[in-house]
Amino acid sequence: MNAGNKVTSKTRTRLAAAVASVAIAGAIGFGAVSTGTVPVFAEPVKLERPVQAPSFADVVQAVTPAVVSVRVSGDAPAAGTVATPFFDMPGFENLPENHPLRRFFDEFQGPRSGAPRGERAPQRPRPISQGSGFFISDDGYLVTNNHVVEGGSEYTVVLDDGTELKADLVGKDPRTDLAVLKVDADREFTYVSFGSDDSVRVGDWVVAVGNPFGLGGTVTAGIVSARGRYIGAGTYDDFLQIDAAVNQGNSGGPTFNLAGEVVGVNTAIFSPSGGNVGIAFAIPASLAKTVVEDLIDDGTVERGYIGVQIQEVTPEIAESLGLKDQKGALIVEPQEGQPAAEAGIQAGDVVIALDGKPVASPRELARIVAEQDIGKNINVTVWRDGKSQEITVKVAEMPDTDQVASAAPERRSDGQAETTSFGMTVTPSDDGNGLVVTNVEPGSAAEDNGIMPGDVIRAVNSRPVKSAEDLSAAVEAAGEAGRGAVLLQVVRDDANRFVALPIG
Repeated sequence: MNAGNKVTSKTRTRLAAAVASVAIAGAIGFGAVSTGTVPVFAEPVKLERPVQAPSFADVVQAVTPAVVSVRVSGDAPAAGTVATPFFDMPGFENLPENHPLRRFFDEFQGPRSGAPRGERAPQRPRPISQGSGFFISDDGYLVTNNHVVEGGSEYTVVLDDGTELKADLVGKDPRTDLAVLKVDADREFTYVSFGSDDSVRVGDWVVAVGNPFGLGGTVTAGIVSARGRYIGAGTYDDFLQIDAAVNQGNSGGPTFNLAGEVVGVNTAIFSPSGGNVGIAFAIPASLAKTVVEDLIDDGTVERGYIGVQIQEVTPEIAESLGLKDQKGALIVEPQEGQPAAEAGIQAGDVVIALDGKPVASPRELARIVAEQDIGKNINVTVWRDGKSQEITVKVAEMPDTDQVASAAPERRSDGQAETTSFGMTVTPSDDGNGLVVTNVEPGSAAEDNGIMPGDVIRAVNSRPVKSAEDLSAAVEAAGEAGRGAVLLQVVRDDANRFVALPIG
C-alpha cells in the first residue's frame, strides 16, 4: 500500500465519521430516525355529534337594515366665545374640511359671522344626544327613547347604508321613556315588528342592535336574565334584564329574539363606571307596542286613573292588618273628588285584586289601572277590617301631571303630652284630627321605624285617633285579635304614609 492509498483510506474514514455525526445531529434536532418500518399514528378525535355554537348571522342580516342611528340637535348657545388667542391665529379658518384639526376649530371657534371679539356666537341647533332606533313601518315610523329626543328640535336618522334623513317628532311618553319619530321620504323602509315578550323565558338568547358610542350598527348577544325587573326608573317599571354588552348609545335600539322579532327596547344599563358591565334593561314589547300605537294615533298616551296614593305592603304591615300574604297595594290616601274616593275606598285599605285578578304590588296596580279603558267600571277588591270586600270604581283619564294628596299644615299643640309604649310622646293636634309626635326616645320602636318629632298620627288600624287613650285602645284591640303589630297612618310634610309598629 503506497502513501497515496493510505491518505485515501484515512480520508474515507474521516468522511464516514462526519456522516455519522450529521445523522445523530439530525435525529436529535428533528426527532425522527428511520428504523426501516412504517410509523403508526393515533386516530384523530372525532365527536359523534359536533358542538354547534349559536350563530346570529341570519337574524342580524335580516334586521340590521331596519335599525338606525338617531342624532338629536337642540337650540343651545355655542360653547365658549367667538375668538381665543389660539384659534384666532391666521390660517386656521382656511383649513380644509377634511383636516384633522378642522373639527376642533369649528367646535371651539364657532361660526365666523363677523361677530366682535369676545361676544357669543348666535344660537344655533347643536348636537345634544345620540342614540338608536328602529323602523316599525315601511312608511317611516320609528321608535326610540324619550331621553334620546328630550330637548331636541332637529332629528336626523342615519340608515344602515349611511344615508342621512330628517325626521319629525310624532310624540313621546316620559313615563315609559318611549318616543316615535317619522321620516318622510319617497321610498319604502325595511322594518321590524314587535313580538310577544310573554313567551320570553329567563335564559333565552337575544340580540341587541344599536349605535353605541356613535360607532354605527353594532351587534351584541346575550341572554334574558330576569323579567319584571324594577330599577326605580318610574311607576311603570317592568323591565327585561338583558345580560349583553349594551353601551351608551344603544338607547332606543331593539332587542330581538332569534325569530327576528322585537321583544324589548333598550333603555338603561347598570354601570358604576359608565361603561358596559353586562347588565342592561329593556322595555318589554307588550308595553312598548301599546304606547307606540297611542303615540302614532294622536301623539299622546291615554292612561286609566282612579286617584290614589299607594305604598308597599311590608311583612309588618301585613301582620298588623291580619293579611296572610305580603301582597297587594296599601292605599295611603284616596284623593278628594277622584274615582276611588267617590266609590268609597279609604286610607288603610289594601287592594288585593282587580276584576278578580290578584294584585301583587303597587307597581302592578298602577300598571293594570293605566291599561284600563277610560270610563270602564272595574271591581276593586280591598282588604278592610280583617275581611275582603268589592268596590266598583269608574276609571277616569290620568291628568297631564301626577296629582298628589295634600294635608292641612299641622301646628304643634300646647295640650298635655303623654308617652306611649312605643317610646314616643304624643299630644292631641290643635284641630282635633290626630296626634302630634313631640318626642321620640333613642332606640325605641318608634325611632327604629322612622317616626320623627312633628309627625302627625291620623289613624291606627284605619281608626281615627284623637288622644293617647285612642292609641292605647287600638293597640289593645290588635293584641286581643292576635296581631303582632299596629298600623299607623302618619302625615309628614303634607304627605301620607303608613308605618307598622310591633306590639310589645
